[in-house]
Amino acid sequence: MSLRTTLLAPTALLLAACSHDSRGDTAPAAAPAAEATAAQSETRCSDASGWDDPATPLRVHGDTWYVGTCGIAALLVTSPEGHVLIDGATPRGGLQIIDNIRALGFDPKDVRAIVFSHEHFDHVGGLADLQAATGAPVYARSPAMDTLRRGASDESDPQFGELDAFDPVADVRLLADDGVVNAGGIELQAVATPGHSVGGTTWTWRSCDGQDCRQMVYGDSLTAVSADGYRFSDHPDVLARLRQSFAAVAALGCDILVTPHPSASALWSRLGPDATRPLVDEGACRAYAEAGAMRLEQRLAKEAGAGNTP
Repeated sequence: MSLRTTLLAPTALLLAACSHDSRGDTAPAAAPAAEATAAQSETRCSDASGWDDPATPLRVHGDTWYVGTCGIAALLVTSPEGHVLIDGATPRGGLQIIDNIRALGFDPKDVRAIVFSHEHFDHVGGLADLQAATGAPVYARSPAMDTLRRGASDESDPQFGELDAFDPVADVRLLADDGVVNAGGIELQAVATPGHSVGGTTWTWRSCDGQDCRQMVYGDSLTAVSADGYRFSDHPDVLARLRQSFAAVAALGCDILVTPHPSASALWSRLGPDATRPLVDEGACRAYAEAGAMRLEQRLAKEAGAGNTP
């Protein structure tokens, strides 16, 4: 069965699909139910987990699977015609993502597109290995493309100077700010959230478990974090981007929220064998955005206080 990857924008931007003809027409297999059940029973992650602490993969909802580490998220959205991978974790975490995809019974070569949250090494450090394992292109909004190809951030990033470099990504393709990645019948809507980093992107899609369909949101980081000496109050353009991002995430339809750092959305209290709270929360995106806005105001107040100190 043929598969295409399409990117759309209001101006009808259409980018050429990546050919995977060499992979044949065999439809990717669904993850075996027994493996999924076993995965859920073995996962033991918490908000205190380290970035590279291994996590057993498990189903989030329907055709959406958690394949990241305990401390850094990555999701695999699957279909019989191919899959989409969201985020690449750290360099060590990227290798774990490949193992987790296989552990669920999926073939990494059936991944047709890779997207990500933002261009920091803890979320894109594994992309080069993941691209090599899957053969899939990486789609990025324009502000992130040079960083991915270079393997290092630049001075536009508030954390510049404190971010590790990573292996450059070879095949990076342009995604419109509100583009749609369409692969194997999966449609992921990009939402530009350029606050935490200039290329930051939130993703939303529909995931169904039988008749139970939920709006999924992979919400990019909304924290105002910086290198020492950086003052957000001196950068009105960055403040505007942060506030734009808060508003965009708060306005989303949002049944199930996952964030690049699972602890930011209390994921491990909502997912897995140790969950104590409901996974579905229609107010999660608004609460997440409001928390980001509150932290920004606290940061600005601190900067103002420091500026008044003799």
